[in-house]
Amino acid sequence: MNTTIITGASRGLGEAIVKQLLAPGQHIIYLSRSENHSLRQLAFEKDAVLQFVPCDLSNAHQTEAAITEVFEKINWNDAEQLTLINNAGTVHPMKPVGKAEASEIEAHIQLNLTAPMVLSHAFAAKTKDLPVKKTVVNISSGAANYSLFGWNAYSSSKAGLDMFTKSFGLEQKQEKHPITVLSFSPGIMDTEMQGNIRSTKPEDFADVARFQEYHETGKLRSADFVAGVLLNLLLEEPENGRIYDIKEFL
Repeated sequence: MNTTIITGASRGLGEAIVKQLLAPGQHIIYLSRSENHSLRQLAFEKDAVLQFVPCDLSNAHQTEAAITEVFEKINWNDAEQLTLINNAGTVHPMKPVGKAEASEIEAHIQLNLTAPMVLSHAFAAKTKDLPVKKTVVNISSGAANYSLFGWNAYSSSKAGLDMFTKSFGLEQKQEKHPITVLSFSPGIMDTEMQGNIRSTKPEDFADVARFQEYHETGKLRSADFVAGVLLNLLLEEPENGRIYDIKEFL
């Protein structure tokens, strides 16, 4: 049985990844604030095992509780391949420094950086002695590499996530049964997050007009396309600790 744990699968890229994974022999556990009922029906039609764990990953206590529930759902003796995809994330707050509340910053870092780190630590500890293929994917962003007015939180959290990927991958090279760790930057996608970006006030996000132009000129890639690129990458042998960008595969 191939088991995949994925966060933020109720919509967008996470939903697209789950849809493409659903097949006989696949066990998928997804963590989101709300259940995606269409995925449940599709899993039944595809003869796949799909389980939902409700969790607000911007809440540290809920995240820790969800880890226990997720691990209880896995038949460890039957696991042939284990994958953790840290997909959940937010771009909010989109505000220049001095305008965001402390609670907004704290929730952002918890969801975008702390939750992936906590889940990865738990995954590494639980699977340390398992001689099976193990992979951790962190969904990153090109914003990790440059600054945009109003994206101080988002760029910082994604840069931190990429450095965590590099460090985690380096450490795993010393393990007897290593986990392959990678970051994947999906580029600009036609998702709800992009809609939120386009509706931001220019005084909070100076590049909003450019992102509106991406949408108007059809430059946004579909989540289904991006999911396919990522899953094809995972069929290969990715380099441990590497930061991948979708542009490498276009």
